[in-house]
Amino acid sequence: MDSAGSAVIKGKIVRGVMAMTGRTMLLQIITFTATFILTILLSPAVFGVFFVVSAVISFLTYFSDIGLAAALIQKKEEPGRVELVSVFTLQQAIVITLLAAAYFLVPYISLFYRLSHEGIFLLNALLISFFLSSLKTIPSILLERKLEFSRLVIPQILETLAFYLTAVILAYLGMGVASFAWAAVLRGLVGLVSIYFVSPWMPGLGFSYRAVKSLITFGLPFQTNSLLALVKDDLLTLYLGKVLPFAHVGYLGWAKKWAETPLRLIMDSVIRVTFPAFSRIQNDKILLKKALEKAVLFLALFILPASVFLAIYIRPLMFIVPRYAKWNEALTAFYFFSASSVLAAFSSPLVNALNALGGIKKTLFLMVIWTGMTWIMVPFLTRIYGFNGWAYASVAISLTVFLPVSMLKKEVNFKILPNILKPFLMTAASALFALATLPLAKDIYSLAVLLLISGAIYLTLSWIWLKREIKPYLPRLISSA
Repeated sequence: MDSAGSAVIKGKIVRGVMAMTGRTMLLQIITFTATFILTILLSPAVFGVFFVVSAVISFLTYFSDIGLAAALIQKKEEPGRVELVSVFTLQQAIVITLLAAAYFLVPYISLFYRLSHEGIFLLNALLISFFLSSLKTIPSILLERKLEFSRLVIPQILETLAFYLTAVILAYLGMGVASFAWAAVLRGLVGLVSIYFVSPWMPGLGFSYRAVKSLITFGLPFQTNSLLALVKDDLLTLYLGKVLPFAHVGYLGWAKKWAETPLRLIMDSVIRVTFPAFSRIQNDKILLKKALEKAVLFLALFILPASVFLAIYIRPLMFIVPRYAKWNEALTAFYFFSASSVLAAFSSPLVNALNALGGIKKTLFLMVIWTGMTWIMVPFLTRIYGFNGWAYASVAISLTVFLPVSMLKKEVNFKILPNILKPFLMTAASALFALATLPLAKDIYSLAVLLLISGAIYLTLSWIWLKREIKPYLPRLISSA
């Protein structure tokens, strides 16, 4: 790749990350506020039902795509109309088959988990939402290939607003589990309309095996990775939904959701941009090295303080908001999931880079290891420690972060520890202040002030120690906000 092409790709990567991060912050503010309200209005058991039923839908989502979407993104050449229509047709055929099977199995699923009428209604609503979501695949792929993430996030913002506004209003009106059901359907409709508005594409039906043959070569191993991730996470949720009370599953869902908030805020934006971006620059190892190191640095810069501040201030929040105290039992799981999430934040982009380089067999090997460890450790620790067993196991599994690091270093000679050290030290210094002043948090206002001061200390240290690294990106960050 020539220098001009590298500059264009680099600019799109930076703008993409900035756009995704800036708008994801808006999404997370919406999500954070709405989830906080919902966890006050709804019981842990209601969240447990939603957590388990959502895992059922995740299974359908996996089987609705045999890795062709990822293959279209990773493909070096621009996909033609025949390829796009063939992928769309094949996916819809699979989706319709899965929906028919799912509706047949609804009575058996409800009997297995002893779902109420509201739980069955939620399951049916999520099936409708699943179908609507499948129609968005091709327009989303076209935007990702062009690295047009500033447009891609528009539907995400609109559907997130639709989901949480509906859920909060209906929960306030006392509709319980049904709040999530109606919210999911509305989210699907809003997301579908908005994605076709920002990325117009005329759907069509037709199939050419020759067009999808090369895509399947990459797609099937990629989807096998996804299957293992499904078995590792969502099948585990279904297992826990059977062996634990829904209230305990609700505690796990709450703990995991809050612990992974920094990941959803920062890492998801980086991951969404880096896979297509790394795929575009896979032949330029020098540019790829720089991109990897910047990704690690900025992940550390944002995720370390976000995770630590959340861990410090969440306990006093329990006492300041009395109706939030019902989640106190989930705090231990939250702390362990938080530690696991920090480690996952650095392994995920590295796995992404391996996939972009075509090292799908290596990431498949990693997923086999992680899935095996999960299914050995979680059931065993759950029998001993109850619902906290999953959180304990997640930390042990996350300690294998050195595996993707060593694999990727054989392909790209990048540095990881020097890019983590300064953010770690700055986070530690800010955390000392936060812990020392924690007794001063008497109400929600004093808590907010302490959080702002801790954040200001971190930002000041960041500017002092990392001014050279941060300054070039400020204009782009401001213009993307």
